[in-house]
This record gives sequence, C-alpha cells and structure tokens, in this order.
Amino acid sequence: MRELPHAFFRARARWSTWETAFWLCWAIAFFVPGANLALLTQVLVWGLFALSLDLLLGYRGIPSLGHAAFFGIGAYTAGYLGKFGWTEPISGLVLAALMAGITGLATGRIVRGLHGVGLLMVTLGLNLLLYDFVHRSTELTGGDDGLQGITIAPVLGLFRFDMFGRTGYVYVLAVVFVLFLLVRALLHSAWGLALLGARDNARRMTMLGAPVAGDLTWAFGISAALAGVAGALLTQTTQFVSPEVMSFQRSADLLVVLVIGGAAMLYGGFAGALVFLVLRDLLAALNPIYWYFWIGLVLVLIVSFFRKGILPTLRAAWQRRAAARQALPAPEVAR
Repeated sequence: MRELPHAFFRARARWSTWETAFWLCWAIAFFVPGANLALLTQVLVWGLFALSLDLLLGYRGIPSLGHAAFFGIGAYTAGYLGKFGWTEPISGLVLAALMAGITGLATGRIVRGLHGVGLLMVTLGLNLLLYDFVHRSTELTGGDDGLQGITIAPVLGLFRFDMFGRTGYVYVLAVVFVLFLLVRALLHSAWGLALLGARDNARRMTMLGAPVAGDLTWAFGISAALAGVAGALLTQTTQFVSPEVMSFQRSADLLVVLVIGGAAMLYGGFAGALVFLVLRDLLAALNPIYWYFWIGLVLVLIVSFFRKGILPTLRAAWQRRAAARQALPAPEVAR
C-alpha cells in the first residue's frame, strides 16, 4: 500500500508521445530552411509568459489583470544590467527572476485575502503604477524611446547573438524548456495537487490542513519569477526595452493568448501564443491599419468553436473518440 502514492505521482509525471513530439518540433524548426526564427522566438517567450499566468489562473483560479508588471520588471532588470556593464546573459536571467519573484511574493502576500473585483483591481493598479513610472521617468528609462545602449555578451562566452536570430532561438528554447520541466514537476507534485484543490474548494482544503494562503503567496512568487524571465529573454534577444512591456495591452493580450490555447493545460499558453502571434504577423502584413479588427474577429470565431480553448477542446474530442472505440463490440471470429 505504501507504493500507491509514489505510483500515482509517477503516472502523472510520465511523458506522453505528444509532449515529446511537441518539443522535437521546436528543435527541428531550427534546421528548416527559411524558418522565421525571430517569430518563433517570440512565440516561445510568450508561451513562457502565458505559462506563468496559467500557474495562477488555470491551476489556482486567481485572475490577474496586471501580469505585465512582472514581465516588465524582468525586462528592465535585464536591460539595466546590460546597459551598465553586467552583460552575462544567464546570470542576468537569474537576477531578473529574483527581482520579479520578490515583487510577486509581496503582491501575493497583499492579495491573498482578496477575491473577485478587489483582486483584479489590485493587480491592475500595480500594473498601471509601474507603467506610469517607466513611461514618465524619461531620464531613467528613456520614456517612449526605450532604454538604449543595452549590450549582451555571448552565451557561455562562445555564442554571440546574431542578426538572423539563430543563437537567440536556441538560447530561448533551452531556457524555456528547462523552466518548463521545473514547472511541470511542481504541478505534478503534491504541491500542484494542493493548488488544484484550493482552486476547486479552498475552504475544504483549509479544513484538511493545507496551507492555502501560503501556497497562494508562493504561486504568485513563482509565477512572477517566470514572467520576469520571459521579459528578460525578450530584452536580451532584442537588446531593447520600452514601457510597452508593462502596458495594460500586454496583460490583456496575455489573457487572450491563454483563452485561445486553454487554461490548466501546461501547453495551452504555447498553443495560444503560436496562434495569436502568427495571426498578428499575417494580418498586420495584409492590412497595416485595421489588422487588430481582423484579429478580434478571428479570435471571436476561435472562441466560438473552441469554448474552453483549443487544446481542451481537442483533448475532449480525442477522449470521446477513444471512448467510442472502446464501446464498440468486438468482432465475431468466424468458425
């Protein structure tokens, strides 16, 4: 009987064929001639950003209208480090994660007693305060012109960031994959189950002795740290950062990405980021003025046909198909 809990968690953590194929596709894309590596890098950054919000919204049920604040903290941390002499990229990611994570822990400590509209207003207020600060502080942040003079050293001292985005793509893919493994392990652990339990019935989890408030604070901190790394990756690969990284529009786009892909799916943010950014790129090229209108129309159609998101809808369809196959009577063997 003692082996049953361990067997349960091993079964939850087992990799599927689809997961392996998903990451292999990203590795193969590097060798595809003519692949838009710059766009794919953006998709990976947004996928990590969406995963950070999914940790709160999908697995804990905590909405946030200001997640771009943590993204921007990481982006500006990496930008200031690169501008003032700390050009090593990996340590820059660690410092960006620490800065955003500490802010997230403080925010989680503040909001863990709030629900509904109050929670949304606090997260939105944090976003607006930081955005207004970086937008108006032209001497510190460059204002609308952005932070200039950012320099990023070669990765591991060997691989210099090139204009074709090849080094940036491999670098971002490696970082995102490592962080994804850590998040996946967390969510498939007892802590991840406690998050899901608190999402579905926080009062019952409290009665069972689970530290619901403490778990929420740590979920906010980890989520903010992931968002900070995503922001730092964007700064390091583009060597530029502007107040737009902290705008409410970015927080709203992030929610759209997660709604498209599907919450509480681990891969939902990556699927949503791929659809959203590819659509944005194609429609902006077709209609530079009214491209956002067409994006809105396409998103309405996607949500109409995939009410819970693309991945949850496809998973439900696959499960129905598998159940129908199992329900079919076995064919009689001719004698």
